[in-house]
Amino acid sequence: MALGASHRLQDGVLAVETMTRFALAVLALASGVYTYLGVRSLLDGSPTAVFFAAIIYSASVSVAIYAFWSYMARFYPHVTGAAGRGAMIGVMALGCAMIIAMSSWLNAAALAGSAALEQHLAETVEDYTADLDRAHQNALAAQSLLPDIQRTSERFARLAEDERQNGALTGTTGSGSVVQLLSQMSAQLNELETGITASRERVTTLFDQGRGHLETMRTLVSSPGAIAPRSDEFSAEVVALSGVITSLEQTSIAPSVKRAAEDLSLGFIAPVADGRAADLVDRQDQVMQTIRASVSAQSQVLSQAADDILAREPVAERRFVPLSSAEAVLRYAADFIPAWAGAISIDLLPAVLVFILAVVHGAIRRQEERMPFAQRITAAELLEALEVQRALARQGLDVEQALAATETEDESARKDSNITSLDTAAKAPRKGPPA
Repeated sequence: MALGASHRLQDGVLAVETMTRFALAVLALASGVYTYLGVRSLLDGSPTAVFFAAIIYSASVSVAIYAFWSYMARFYPHVTGAAGRGAMIGVMALGCAMIIAMSSWLNAAALAGSAALEQHLAETVEDYTADLDRAHQNALAAQSLLPDIQRTSERFARLAEDERQNGALTGTTGSGSVVQLLSQMSAQLNELETGITASRERVTTLFDQGRGHLETMRTLVSSPGAIAPRSDEFSAEVVALSGVITSLEQTSIAPSVKRAAEDLSLGFIAPVADGRAADLVDRQDQVMQTIRASVSAQSQVLSQAADDILAREPVAERRFVPLSSAEAVLRYAADFIPAWAGAISIDLLPAVLVFILAVVHGAIRRQEERMPFAQRITAAELLEALEVQRALARQGLDVEQALAATETEDESARKDSNITSLDTAAKAPRKGPPA
């Protein structure tokens, strides 16, 4: 029964030998094709030079893969020693690493290169979207000061009007020094309010331009067609968007607000009290001192608010780096595991065939060891034994007599060996007991 199983396994190995060669050739060819597609995207130069260079490289890869796995399929199953098996496995591991280095990553680039580039562009869009939003927020941060500035300006204007109509501050109606000072402060704050409002319009215009560039970039990412021309257009949009973001950073009104706030306090010029009576002059001086303190407090508030805005982290300059399909696949490898698995499987699937052959040959050897010698002997060994028998017959010797003579000679040789060993031991000097 063991003989039948062994023969069936041997017949199976012979039957799949052609299929094994065919499978190795097809897998090597497939790997070469995808390697050609991957390496072509990395080369620069004339189309003819790129074509021939890619063909030569992919052909070399196909031949190397076919030769390597053919050698492994031929020799590994027949290496039985532990040291030999370990050495062969080490060679196989080294070969697999070299195949992955020269072919598998290019196969992955051919399988998922376009998708990886689209992901790179999509992530770039998200990064620039965040930059545009932050630049917009920084530019509009000064707008939060507008209500306080308006309220202070209206308060000064209202006090000036009350002083003019009712003499609410000095007790004397008319347009005197106090009214002039309050009107002066209100006018300065109105100028600052106008500047902030104009800045908001400029910021809104720039932000709309940036959103237009982002919309174009998103369209390029999701559009069908070849990725290379879309990537070129995408780069042009990135340059334009970077200019918009820089303009937004420079449009911030916060520095102007800080300077205006300092001017309110440092540039405070109080008019000379113009009252005809000494008592009115004293009241005007007291009111103007109060206005000076109010202006100084308002200046500090505006200056501190402007400092908080200026302390915001500016938008860092971002540089868009175009990638090739192979570089994109390497950078975003974790997102394209199925493509990497397929690319590596094409190159390393023959290892499964090699191990299958090793297991089958190991089973054949074990079954043959359990069979009787008469069933294990091959036709060549049988013919050689018959030739020996005929040679003994020509010399007038019988096979059994020859075996008996051989056994007698072996016994005599063993006896001689034992006698020689005893003589040697007897002649050896003996050591006496210690003194």
